Amino acid sequence: MSMAKRTDPQSPAPHAADSHDLIRVHGARENNLKDVSIQIPKRRLTVFTGVSGSGKSSLVFNTIAAESQRLINETYSAFVQGFMPSLARPEVDVLDGLTTVITVDQQRMGADPRSTVGTATDANAMLRILFSRLGKPHIGPPSAYSFNTASVRASGAITVERGNKTKAQKATFSRTGGMCIRCEGRGAVSDIDLTQLYDDSKSLSEGAFTIPGWKSDSQWTVQVYAQSGFVDPDKPIREYTKKELRDFLYGEPVKVKVNGVNLTYEGLIHKIQKSFLAKDKEAMQPHIRAFVERAVTFTTCPECDGTRLSEGARSSKIERISIADACAMEIRDLAEWVRGLREPSPSSSSRGYPMVAPLLTALQQTLDSFVEIGLGYLALDRPAGTLSGGEAQRVKMIRHLGSSLTDVTYVFDEPTAGLHPHDIQRMNELLLRLRDKGNTVLVVEHKPEMIAIADHVVDLGPGAGAAGGAVCFEGTVEALRAGDTITGRHLDDRTTVKGTVRESGHALKIRGATANNLRDVDIDIPLGVLTVVTGVAGSGKSSLVHGSIPAGEGVISVDQSPIKGSRRSNPATYTGLLDPIRKAFAKVNGVKPALFSANSEGACPTCNGAGVIYTDLGMMAGTATTCEDCEGKRFDASVLDYHLGGRDISEVLGMSVTEAEEFFGAGEAHTPAAHRILERLVDVGLGYLTIGQPLTTLSGGERQRLKLATHMGDKGGVYVLDEPTTGLHLADVEQLLGLLDRLVDSGKSVIVVEHHQAVMAHADWIIDLGPGAGHDGGRIVFEGTPADLVAARSTLTGEHLAAYVGG
Repeated sequence: MSMAKRTDPQSPAPHAADSHDLIRVHGARENNLKDVSIQIPKRRLTVFTGVSGSGKSSLVFNTIAAESQRLINETYSAFVQGFMPSLARPEVDVLDGLTTVITVDQQRMGADPRSTVGTATDANAMLRILFSRLGKPHIGPPSAYSFNTASVRASGAITVERGNKTKAQKATFSRTGGMCIRCEGRGAVSDIDLTQLYDDSKSLSEGAFTIPGWKSDSQWTVQVYAQSGFVDPDKPIREYTKKELRDFLYGEPVKVKVNGVNLTYEGLIHKIQKSFLAKDKEAMQPHIRAFVERAVTFTTCPECDGTRLSEGARSSKIERISIADACAMEIRDLAEWVRGLREPSPSSSSRGYPMVAPLLTALQQTLDSFVEIGLGYLALDRPAGTLSGGEAQRVKMIRHLGSSLTDVTYVFDEPTAGLHPHDIQRMNELLLRLRDKGNTVLVVEHKPEMIAIADHVVDLGPGAGAAGGAVCFEGTVEALRAGDTITGRHLDDRTTVKGTVRESGHALKIRGATANNLRDVDIDIPLGVLTVVTGVAGSGKSSLVHGSIPAGEGVISVDQSPIKGSRRSNPATYTGLLDPIRKAFAKVNGVKPALFSANSEGACPTCNGAGVIYTDLGMMAGTATTCEDCEGKRFDASVLDYHLGGRDISEVLGMSVTEAEEFFGAGEAHTPAAHRILERLVDVGLGYLTIGQPLTTLSGGERQRLKLATHMGDKGGVYVLDEPTTGLHLADVEQLLGLLDRLVDSGKSVIVVEHHQAVMAHADWIIDLGPGAGHDGGRIVFEGTPADLVAARSTLTGEHLAAYVGG
């Protein structure tokens, strides 16, 4: 009998499957990457660092994550792929060792008012099932508790076929929903201020309309009403009869003839709702947005009191709590209530609910995950669109914390964004837990506290834009500290608090602020200085700064809302830089400015000014190829014959901001209006950007600084910035502090909501909110100079700032 050969237990031969322990990237050239080749260890936590615009997102998101997603999509049938987004293969020679990638980014959640924290997770769905089983009185299935489901009733005749016979019989259908019929599940109703639409002392022929873009001779707007026959165009609107006013404001759509053209007449209210209110306000031109903000007011729905739910859904309760009450609780309080249903206290008359025990357990785990991740201060009815980028990212993490998946690659985009130093340790523990389950964790991050826990660090640079895109370092954190890269040199940077601070002679007074969790706050925010408002996440910072400053104070707010724009949008179009450039070209060459717009008359007719031709391959992935006629320059060949300072328009749009600033600053191309905008872009550290670069290729930090540069030209005395260090490298923070100083020294007042200790230490005045989050916050726990905060160490912020400055 043959015996199996024994192997030495001390040195077993490695299994072939165990050799695939690296993600290999070879020849990556996406965006500004310069033929990057790198090996990333699996089942480890790897942090990618580098200055803003160095290529971190291009490598992690646009190359590794994008290729993983594309390969997964290709496993589906061609028919299914036809319903999925088309993904092109990234610019890379070889990608080997990929696993399934789950991306947890900072993209804001949908701004639809019906989307809430509860609907974005499974919490609302589980609560609806719970109330449909236990709620008294019983009102129906889970849909009866959903503010996204309307009640429907129908009856009529139906035809039933049986064998060779057909028979008509009466049938009824009903569906019980939980939507409030007044606000349609939005929680708020809109009211239009008619005085902002027209001057009722004038007639239509005298120019009564005050709506932007509505000119007296326009047959599409004013003339439709003037020639409709429903109203007298020569009578002042205040003298209309009841019927005329009803037809004028609320008339149903009908066809009318205006100057021989068939057009649709409808009541003014309906037309305004369709023309303005149905559009995304953030995507509107500034003057149109200002009009909408003046003309439309949103108030809490009087029927449902803002709960979005019908009276029936609000009347059904479990132990005196309705689903509306449950969704309005802070999640940590709701978790305690659910725990009480699972495990009744000895003093409680309840005997528990064993029939729904598995549901209560699942709901409890979801709610506990919110608390664990530092979002216990939120409520399930909080609109998803009001979450910051950091909060939105952590809400997306909820579903992954309890996942039983392993050997997955998780990709995070600055998970510390919006986190107080006190909260970063908790985030670190969550990432390490994901790693310890056997997953690969890739993190794009700048904070030293998170870089310190990395198993492997990849540093890209050395600069930004064209000066970046190369791997400067890869290895351990200790080796990074000893290395000679920008990140390594700044990793242990610490600052000192200001020895002397600016004095303020006047203040912005806030009295009795009660927005969200604020507790009747009275505060004087000093003007003419750099003021930092800080506190743990959810302590009430944004409620104080964005929700309580009185109107009419000349405040310019630069918040974290995303930039709207298509793939045709670029820094030149967004900042208004393209207008003076086009006019300068037109003046020198004696032609129309429209020729120098790739979105207008000067566009290449083949690609319509896109520079690329998009080919839809039906059920297969579409492709984008460079236009052969314009060679990607986007303009018609005849337009490129016109020059300014020896350059054509495509060459100018291909310049970096720094190069363009020099070009338009002197000589034949001297254009003061363009030069002023370019100076502001350089001031915010965007000198390396190409002015014609699509906005879709910019990183989060670049987009925020682009917004700041745009607002720096606005007239206003008070700037409010919301976490301007988001996306900034340690070295870039110094440049930001210099910019804030220049703003203050020029006579502006700067109020910054910020967690970064370097910004706190640089402040003239600090306002600290807390002591906790949600109902544990909303109070001023400190106000004074950074030196006083460090000396007192009376708050969490004070303790962390003291540790940072070595005080």
